[in-house]
Amino acid sequence: MLTLYYAPHTCALATHIVLEEVGAEYAGKRIDFATEQQRSPEYLRINPKGRVPALVTDRGILTETPAMLVYVAQSFPHPHLAANLAPMDDPFLFAQIQSFNSWLCSHLHVAHAHRMRGHRWVDPEDKHAIAALQRKVPQSVAESFAMVEREMLKGPWVMGERYTICDPYLFTLAQWLEADGVDPATIPRVVDHRRRMSERAAVKTAVAYELA
Repeated sequence: MLTLYYAPHTCALATHIVLEEVGAEYAGKRIDFATEQQRSPEYLRINPKGRVPALVTDRGILTETPAMLVYVAQSFPHPHLAANLAPMDDPFLFAQIQSFNSWLCSHLHVAHAHRMRGHRWVDPEDKHAIAALQRKVPQSVAESFAMVEREMLKGPWVMGERYTICDPYLFTLAQWLEADGVDPATIPRVVDHRRRMSERAAVKTAVAYELA
């Protein structure tokens, strides 16, 4: 059985949703950021990076959301979803999926993180630098979502008619866009995608699990 280490309001939600989508048997282990449990010796033995998510499998531990999404989708075939979530039978489409998720991971998520985790990039004692990072967030995150809206979201799902591992990942990051200072009216297709995702049974279950 898999074990997902997660914290509420983090990108762990994307993997959590896919676990539910494919019907995988798993256990969730909540990490308490308020007490910095992610930096505890016990958790660092699981993920030396000190971050969530981490996924414990029978072959070892996986980190980084794009890799975890692919692993779950390919390891637990679902009669209705397997071909769509991570379609290995179509190398170009699979590469497009990887490209989209890699961009979310390396660009959009990083832009968001500047709001709360500026200490990763500048001296945490430099309040002016921290504030400068935070001031930039509404612009940088808005530009990232505008790119998704204009160029990447084919509709109705990210890859068009096929629901894939891109969709839970985009949904997860879209949870935070208002707090990042993005006007939802400027990205109606992203917001509509978020609404439709929120109506899926797997999404409702994963969200409720993490907020319980």
